[in-house]
Amino acid sequence: MTEYLDGAVIPTGFDVPVEPLRRAAHYTGEPGCIAEARHLASVFLDQLRTEWCATIGRRADGAVLLVVSELVTNADRHSQGPYILELEGTDASVTVTVYDSSGAVPRRSPRDPERVGRHGLEIVHALAEAVVVERVPVGKRVSAVVRLTEE
Repeated sequence: MTEYLDGAVIPTGFDVPVEPLRRAAHYTGEPGCIAEARHLASVFLDQLRTEWCATIGRRADGAVLLVVSELVTNADRHSQGPYILELEGTDASVTVTVYDSSGAVPRRSPRDPERVGRHGLEIVHALAEAVVVERVPVGKRVSAVVRLTEE
Protein backbone atom coordinates (compact mmCIF):
# COMPACT_ATOMS: atom_id res chain seq x y z
CA MET A 1 0.00 0.00 0.00
CA THR A 2 1.20 3.51 -0.73
CA GLU A 3 0.07 6.63 1.10
CA TYR A 4 0.26 10.13 -0.37
CA LEU A 5 1.02 12.85 2.13
CA ASP A 6 1.28 16.44 0.82
CA GLY A 7 2.61 15.18 -2.52
CA ALA A 8 5.17 12.83 -0.95
CA VAL A 9 4.89 9.13 -1.71
CA ILE A 10 5.38 7.00 1.36
CA PRO A 11 5.53 3.23 0.85
CA THR A 12 3.75 1.43 3.69
CA GLY A 13 4.46 -2.19 2.83
CA PHE A 14 4.15 -4.53 -0.09
CA ASP A 15 1.82 -3.47 -2.87
CA VAL A 16 -0.22 -6.51 -3.88
CA PRO A 17 -1.28 -6.64 -7.53
CA VAL A 18 -5.02 -6.17 -7.98
CA GLU A 19 -5.48 -8.41 -10.99
CA PRO A 20 -4.23 -11.99 -11.34
CA LEU A 21 -1.28 -12.53 -13.65
CA ARG A 22 -2.55 -13.76 -17.03
CA ARG A 23 -0.81 -15.18 -20.08
CA ALA A 24 -2.12 -17.00 -23.15
CA ALA A 25 -0.64 -18.62 -26.23
CA HIS A 26 -2.01 -20.10 -29.42
CA TYR A 27 -0.57 -23.38 -30.70
CA THR A 28 -0.96 -25.00 -34.12
CA GLY A 29 -0.28 -28.58 -33.09
CA GLU A 30 3.04 -28.74 -34.92
CA PRO A 31 5.90 -30.70 -33.31
CA GLY A 32 7.34 -28.88 -30.31
CA CYS A 33 4.09 -27.21 -29.19
CA ILE A 34 3.83 -29.21 -25.98
CA ALA A 35 7.39 -28.27 -25.00
CA GLU A 36 6.63 -24.61 -25.84
CA ALA A 37 3.54 -24.74 -23.61
CA ARG A 38 5.58 -26.14 -20.71
CA HIS A 39 8.17 -23.40 -21.24
CA LEU A 40 5.44 -20.73 -21.16
CA ALA A 41 4.17 -22.22 -17.89
CA SER A 42 7.68 -22.25 -16.40
CA VAL A 43 8.23 -18.58 -17.27
CA PHE A 44 4.74 -17.82 -15.92
CA LEU A 45 5.59 -19.44 -12.55
CA ASP A 46 8.80 -17.38 -12.38
CA GLN A 47 6.72 -14.23 -13.00
CA LEU A 48 4.35 -15.22 -10.16
CA ARG A 49 7.36 -15.55 -7.86
CA THR A 50 8.57 -12.10 -8.86
CA GLU A 51 5.37 -10.09 -9.32
CA TRP A 52 3.16 -11.76 -6.71
CA CYS A 53 5.93 -12.80 -4.31
CA ALA A 54 4.44 -16.28 -4.60
CA THR A 55 6.14 -19.06 -2.70
CA ILE A 56 5.93 -21.99 -5.09
CA GLY A 57 7.47 -25.22 -3.91
CA ARG A 58 8.93 -27.87 -6.17
CA ARG A 59 5.83 -30.03 -5.84
CA ALA A 60 3.44 -27.24 -6.89
CA ASP A 61 5.82 -26.18 -9.65
CA GLY A 62 5.89 -29.73 -11.00
CA ALA A 63 2.12 -30.09 -10.64
CA VAL A 64 1.44 -27.00 -12.77
CA LEU A 65 3.87 -28.15 -15.46
CA LEU A 66 2.37 -31.65 -15.51
CA VAL A 67 -1.20 -30.33 -15.72
CA VAL A 68 -0.15 -28.08 -18.64
CA SER A 69 1.52 -31.04 -20.34
CA GLU A 70 -1.48 -33.33 -19.92
CA LEU A 71 -4.14 -30.81 -21.02
CA VAL A 72 -2.13 -29.57 -24.00
CA THR A 73 -1.26 -33.14 -25.03
CA ASN A 74 -4.95 -34.07 -24.93
CA ALA A 75 -5.86 -31.04 -27.07
CA ASP A 76 -3.02 -31.82 -29.46
CA ARG A 77 -4.08 -35.46 -29.90
CA HIS A 78 -7.85 -35.14 -29.96
CA SER A 79 -8.70 -31.85 -31.68
CA GLN A 80 -8.75 -31.23 -35.40
CA GLY A 81 -7.33 -27.75 -35.16
CA PRO A 82 -5.32 -25.30 -33.14
CA TYR A 83 -5.67 -24.86 -29.40
CA ILE A 84 -5.14 -22.10 -26.85
CA LEU A 85 -3.45 -22.32 -23.46
CA GLU A 86 -4.41 -19.72 -20.84
CA LEU A 87 -2.70 -19.35 -17.48
CA GLU A 88 -4.07 -17.23 -14.64
CA GLY A 89 -2.42 -17.06 -11.25
CA THR A 90 -1.96 -15.41 -7.90
CA ASP A 91 0.21 -16.27 -4.93
CA ALA A 92 -2.30 -18.98 -3.96
CA SER A 93 -3.20 -20.84 -7.16
CA VAL A 94 -2.81 -21.21 -10.91
CA THR A 95 -5.69 -21.93 -13.27
CA VAL A 96 -4.64 -23.79 -16.42
CA THR A 97 -7.21 -23.57 -19.21
CA VAL A 98 -7.01 -25.17 -22.64
CA TYR A 99 -9.47 -24.41 -25.44
CA ASP A 100 -9.61 -26.72 -28.45
CA SER A 101 -11.85 -27.26 -31.47
CA SER A 102 -13.11 -30.73 -30.55
CA GLY A 103 -16.62 -30.87 -29.15
CA ALA A 104 -15.96 -34.30 -27.61
CA VAL A 105 -15.93 -34.03 -23.84
CA PRO A 106 -13.05 -35.99 -22.30
CA ARG A 107 -13.97 -38.84 -20.01
CA ARG A 108 -11.94 -39.91 -17.04
CA SER A 109 -11.32 -43.64 -17.21
CA PRO A 110 -11.64 -45.70 -14.04
CA ARG A 111 -8.36 -46.41 -12.26
CA ASP A 112 -6.58 -49.31 -13.87
CA PRO A 113 -2.84 -49.70 -13.31
CA GLU A 114 -2.79 -52.34 -16.06
CA ARG A 115 -4.07 -49.88 -18.71
CA VAL A 116 -1.47 -48.43 -21.03
CA GLY A 117 -2.19 -44.77 -21.81
CA ARG A 118 -5.30 -42.66 -21.23
CA HIS A 119 -4.20 -41.61 -17.74
CA GLY A 120 -3.99 -37.88 -18.54
CA LEU A 121 -7.29 -36.73 -17.09
CA GLU A 122 -6.80 -39.04 -14.11
CA ILE A 123 -3.46 -37.32 -13.42
CA VAL A 124 -5.00 -33.85 -13.79
CA HIS A 125 -7.77 -34.72 -11.30
CA ALA A 126 -5.17 -36.02 -8.83
CA LEU A 127 -3.11 -32.81 -8.98
CA ALA A 128 -5.83 -30.17 -9.26
CA GLU A 129 -8.13 -28.74 -6.64
CA ALA A 130 -10.88 -28.45 -9.26
CA VAL A 131 -11.34 -29.54 -12.88
CA VAL A 132 -14.09 -28.15 -15.12
CA VAL A 133 -14.93 -29.24 -18.68
CA GLU A 134 -17.32 -27.05 -20.67
CA ARG A 135 -18.50 -26.97 -24.24
CA VAL A 136 -17.96 -23.63 -25.95
CA PRO A 137 -19.19 -22.52 -29.40
CA VAL A 138 -15.94 -23.57 -31.11
CA GLY A 139 -15.27 -26.78 -29.16
CA LYS A 140 -14.50 -27.15 -25.47
CA ARG A 141 -12.65 -25.58 -22.57
CA VAL A 142 -10.90 -27.64 -19.91
CA SER A 143 -9.76 -25.81 -16.77
CA ALA A 144 -7.82 -27.08 -13.78
CA VAL A 145 -7.01 -25.11 -10.62
CA VAL A 146 -3.71 -26.03 -8.97
CA ARG A 147 -3.15 -24.79 -5.43
CA LEU A 148 0.33 -23.38 -4.85
CA THR A 149 0.27 -23.28 -1.06
CA GLU A 150 0.73 -26.33 1.16
CA GLU A 151 -2.20 -27.09 3.40
